[in-house]
Amino acid sequence: MVSITPWEQPIIPKLKRHTIASLLAKGVRIDGRKLEQFRPIEVTAGYIERAEGSALAKIGDTMVIAGVKMDLAEPFPDTPNEGILVVNAEYMPIASPHIEPGPPDENAIELARIIDRSLREMRVIPLEKLVIEPGKIVWRVYVDVYVLNHDGNVTDAAMLATMAALMTTRMPGLVKEGDEYKVDRTRYVGLLPIDHRVVSVTISKIENKLLVDPNYEEETMADVRLFVAVSEDGRIAGLQKMGVGALSLAEIDRAINIAIALSKQLLNVLEEKAGKYRAELEKLFAEKKEKRVRETKCWGIGFELCEFEIKIQD
Repeated sequence: MVSITPWEQPIIPKLKRHTIASLLAKGVRIDGRKLEQFRPIEVTAGYIERAEGSALAKIGDTMVIAGVKMDLAEPFPDTPNEGILVVNAEYMPIASPHIEPGPPDENAIELARIIDRSLREMRVIPLEKLVIEPGKIVWRVYVDVYVLNHDGNVTDAAMLATMAALMTTRMPGLVKEGDEYKVDRTRYVGLLPIDHRVVSVTISKIENKLLVDPNYEEETMADVRLFVAVSEDGRIAGLQKMGVGALSLAEIDRAINIAIALSKQLLNVLEEKAGKYRAELEKLFAEKKEKRVRETKCWGIGFELCEFEIKIQD
């Protein structure tokens, strides 16, 4: 995996900074939004055909894609009865003129960590259900997050893409040859178990004003940002302060309340796109399972007669 995250921080011209600050003082933003208003949000599930799960998320012009791949691994010694979750993040060079190829910097590492911690804190994936043989072999879930276009608020777009990808991840088949297990990618047997939904709302502070979903210019001139991850039942799944500025306790409390309120909007989008897609996949797997059961019951006798007998029994 090539890392590409170091970049030069852009310089916002003084005139534009003054314009942004002046508008914020009046409760208006440079793109016409209110302080607590998101840009248009789009989620497309099943974006990459060959991945076990994938999704593309757009917030305004910010674009992030997440892909999920599953393989087998030996569990960690301290968690022999749990599967493994690995989250990686990269900023692609095409995402911004300011991004340069190079080793991972704190931006990519921080993005991966806050997503990882939010998923683990809320136990979005019940890792105990990914065990094949305790202490010997488990499923390992890889989540790769790629920032394709950076126009501010990458964190919320990345969280949406990740959650949508996980919700629509298909479990590949498993084959045992002797004492060895192998992944069978020619068939899928069900969906990755998901117990909770988590989204995030990132809030920036500029000139003592709190605003959600900052665009690239707002984010660059922000004193500090606060990432707040929220579950579907309103619980806080993660908090992360970004930037060198400070937030008072009152500002943190207000930011959390804003995040909880706005999380419903993001969860609705997630359910509308990824939730419906997951329901369609569940129906498809149920139909395949029913077909396999029927074919097993009908083995060796007339299929038409067997169909009739099953119908009567039901």
